[in-house]
Amino acid sequence: MGFWESVMAQYAELNAAKASIPFHISMLHDFYQSFIEGDRWLQYLKGLGVSIEVTIGALILGIILGVLVAVVRTLHDQQRPGQSNHLLSLLNALCKFYTTVIRGTPMMVQLLIMGFVIFSASRNLVGVAVLTMGINSGAYVSEIIRGGIMSIDPGQMEAGRSLGMGYVPVMRHVVIPQAIKNILPALGNEFITLFKDTSLVTVIGLRDLTKAAIQIQAKTYQALMPFMGIAVMYLLVVMFLTWLLGILERRLRQSDRR
Repeated sequence: MGFWESVMAQYAELNAAKASIPFHISMLHDFYQSFIEGDRWLQYLKGLGVSIEVTIGALILGIILGVLVAVVRTLHDQQRPGQSNHLLSLLNALCKFYTTVIRGTPMMVQLLIMGFVIFSASRNLVGVAVLTMGINSGAYVSEIIRGGIMSIDPGQMEAGRSLGMGYVPVMRHVVIPQAIKNILPALGNEFITLFKDTSLVTVIGLRDLTKAAIQIQAKTYQALMPFMGIAVMYLLVVMFLTWLLGILERRLRQSDRR
């Protein structure tokens, strides 16, 4: 028997041996390799911690950028006919350009540009991920906030101004509280989407939850358990966030009835 014939015969014997193993035993073995052996479950936990850290940092940055952009665009849209502020018009044009570019390009491409072009020399991959995802989220949050503010009856602003209140106090005490209740579901959805999108940071080498699964799959040659495992982890976190948002929405509805 030649060399290749011997190799093929051994390969056939190995496959036959695997086929004879009961399914549940095979699954337990794959689970042990993917999660227990070598304390690999710690890699998943560390990756999950990185994903949550990026999500929180990007959310904070996204809200800050979103509020600033929304305020500029709302001020511009609420100008009285015949009145035009050149500085405000310039800022509004820049904000529109920002939202158009960010919303019109994939987040993965933005991560690649930030990670391998703009910050190619940076070792702080978490900072790069937070900055990129925060800028991306800010474009969407700004439209959510602007839509919520514009949904409030303009007569409420006029009524407040007629009572002698300034623009900022009316926005703070009358418009914003109502707008928050309108935009909370959309903001919650953006938060959840942001957490799931952290799986894209693997393209710049950040060791998040998805990267941990990819590395373990490369070591064990088992794809089912690592990827199904992180799918369950993402799902559980999303369910927990949805539960928290539901509680917050119910409390806001209760406050409306008082």
